[in-house]
Amino acid sequence: MPVITPVPPLPEVTIRLSELVPPLYRHYFNGRPDRPNYRVRRYDFGSSAKFLPLVRAYLNTCAAQRDADYQYLFCLLGTELAANALKHSRSGLPGRSYSLLCERHRAGLLLTCRDDGGLANRKLDVYEREYLTVDPSGLDPRAECGRGLAMIDALASKWGDNGRPNYRKVWFFLAYDMEDSLWPDLRA
Repeated sequence: MPVITPVPPLPEVTIRLSELVPPLYRHYFNGRPDRPNYRVRRYDFGSSAKFLPLVRAYLNTCAAQRDADYQYLFCLLGTELAANALKHSRSGLPGRSYSLLCERHRAGLLLTCRDDGGLANRKLDVYEREYLTVDPSGLDPRAECGRGLAMIDALASKWGDNGRPNYRKVWFFLAYDMEDSLWPDLRA
């Protein structure tokens, strides 16, 4: 029987996250409104929480034409969708991904997060739906879980999901004037 020698530990290598983005898409992450005439932007992100700074750069660039308050809120809510995809779906498993789709409308930005579905293996009928619900105590600072969706419910103009746990799409719309959002009240 041959003797197998263990592989010595390899040193950590640090590269800029932007190096992981193909050149054609680098303008999605530069934080500047240099291409303001987009209608739709979509990007697929890897299954590690280490990509969340790249997610925030993408979201900040999508909202780059707006004021600082709008950018902050859009980035906060979008990062919450990405974190939920990593934590509560198969998109957080090694080798998986989730996508963020930003659509620009006259009244605001619509962000959709598509993930690989829930961790449970329960299959639903094609016509069966299970919609996400907000935890009533989610905004309580002492709550152990459920704060993210409650925050999206309170701060986004509108939000929803497709009701398909095996292929989940969660979206929110944030109006430019932030109507139907508690954000202006919190800032006062």
